[in-house]
Amino acid sequence: MTRPVLSIHDLSVDIPTRAGVVKPVDGVSYGIAAGEILGVVGESGAGKSMVGNAVIGLLSRPAHISGGEIWLNGNRIDTLQGERIRRVRGKEIGMVFQDPLTSLNPLLTIGDQLAETILTHLPISKAEAEKRVVAALEEVGIPGAAERIDSYPHEFSGGMRQRVVIALALCAEPSLVIADEPTTALDVSVQAQIISLLKRLCRERGTAIMLITHDMGVIAEAADRVAVMYAGRLAELGPVRDVLQQPEHPYTHGLMTSTPLAAMDQKRLHQIPGAMPRLSHMPEGCAFHPRCPRAQDKCRHAPLPAIEDTRAACWFPMQAETAQ
Repeated sequence: MTRPVLSIHDLSVDIPTRAGVVKPVDGVSYGIAAGEILGVVGESGAGKSMVGNAVIGLLSRPAHISGGEIWLNGNRIDTLQGERIRRVRGKEIGMVFQDPLTSLNPLLTIGDQLAETILTHLPISKAEAEKRVVAALEEVGIPGAAERIDSYPHEFSGGMRQRVVIALALCAEPSLVIADEPTTALDVSVQAQIISLLKRLCRERGTAIMLITHDMGVIAEAADRVAVMYAGRLAELGPVRDVLQQPEHPYTHGLMTSTPLAAMDQKRLHQIPGAMPRLSHMPEGCAFHPRCPRAQDKCRHAPLPAIEDTRAACWFPMQAETAQ
């Protein structure tokens, strides 16, 4: 196997509070290969965006990495600080946020913003940077790119702004792109266009993409593999077809039966009872056991099986019955 672009090993993030230390990310491990889209899915508060922020070095204090390692192209980056991590951010890692306006300066033209990023990270002339700006906008499907470089962000629609942000994330030729809910604020037709764009750029450039979302439909359409997170932990990790069609973790099964996916043959939707536990009151053993219909005493007390050894961090996976 070739070395993955991104490797996360036993990553933990701590946030000190008056009530004690909470762990929004607790022992997460996975990798992303070149040309692969890994979908990271889970409820709000599951820790999926926190992992992305930890990778790119954008954790808001007092949150901090308390354990584990993050490797990018064979180099450890979780120990980098200040200017060293800023050099990695943009050049080696691109970021696409949910709201494109948070990534774009309303006072600068999009051409100036892309050119600034290119000149900061690539050793090329200003004239060459201007050519790359037009090429980058054309690549993401901005019509009349040469004429639109002098436009300001507010002069673009939401879908076109998101395309500009993707061009901004890719213009310095990073090996990894973290896309955090990139389609949530867009209507369905534009969502499909953005997903198609990410898939095409991933294949053509060989870029590794971490696609963070709560939408199982986006995962089914875009991802090669999927990592399901729950309460800061990795619940299930595997090929997207296997996980969606034959989920092993009861939480993943609950997500699937509560999602109106056209591919699923079900007469009615079901909901997962209860709510995800508060980080300050995490249950012992499996965090999902208070909501799990399959929970037994072992789930309430025993440490979870390692995700490296099994597809799901569960003592009683859904497919175990069919395998017997």
